[in-house]
Amino acid sequence: MPQVSVARLFEDNRDNLKLDWIAGRGGGTRELDSELTRDSSRGLIGHLNFIHPNLIQILGASEVAFLEGLDAASCRSALAQVAAEDLACFIVAGGQPVPPQLAEIAEAASTPLFTSPVPSVELMWMLRPYLARELAECTTAHGVFLDVLGVGVLLTGDSGVGKSELALELISRGSGLIADDVVEFYRIGPDTVEGRCPEMLMDFIEVRGLGVLNIRTIFGEAALRPRKNLKLVVHLERSAAADARAAERLPQGAGVESMLGVEFRKVTLPVAAGRNLAVLTEAAVRNHVLQSRGIDSTREFIARQAQQLKNGKP
Repeated sequence: MPQVSVARLFEDNRDNLKLDWIAGRGGGTRELDSELTRDSSRGLIGHLNFIHPNLIQILGASEVAFLEGLDAASCRSALAQVAAEDLACFIVAGGQPVPPQLAEIAEAASTPLFTSPVPSVELMWMLRPYLARELAECTTAHGVFLDVLGVGVLLTGDSGVGKSELALELISRGSGLIADDVVEFYRIGPDTVEGRCPEMLMDFIEVRGLGVLNIRTIFGEAALRPRKNLKLVVHLERSAAADARAAERLPQGAGVESMLGVEFRKVTLPVAAGRNLAVLTEAAVRNHVLQSRGIDSTREFIARQAQQLKNGKP
């Protein structure tokens, strides 16, 4: 299960958000995990909320002013209600002064209390993508993941079918490599799955007959991408000439591949001598972009043919 500790959240974002750890250092081991974020009664991050406490409570100018308007006893009582064990931390944003009662409660409950000069809304904009990535559901897939013409494409197929060779040709034509052999996929949104490369395999691709190649060294920095959202699956399939001829010429529906509960278009390319798979893959990507805009060439052709028949023309 994806998890991130409060201490790691602090370290990962300390420089970017100019965070300071004021109180509650004993709570640094508290964990945020994907199970907690599925609880609809709790928000992951938001402004100070006493009714439905967020896991990360942000205090901006309005929240600090509210607390300062309470008498000391009422302020302590209100804050004690939200400083529960499953609360991750408080962050006082926008360079606001830390109310003494908040520091006192945070220290007593071992609830981490951070400060940041970044305005509260901007701070949440910056933290949400970080948390979405760190706590996303994840899985791994066998294949090669590339940025082809700006589209995240996963090449799949049996071992030895030619995925890496095709990837190498696409890279030489301007595509970018994200991962070869093992791809990590994270569901960072309801319909968004992001692919990344395991740290051990970064920059490398294995090509039969050549061994392991360092793409950064051979093609340069521009031939690599750190991550990309998955949009299309291209499946390579060994096929005899007879099978290729028997393949459906005018498919009416796009194939579908499911990843982490999200469905993606899938194109199957038979592998046969003389077929330029790099050109076919790029054509599949361009066709996918058109289909996502509502332009379907196959349906357009079939509709034109039907109209010709209706008009009695050969």
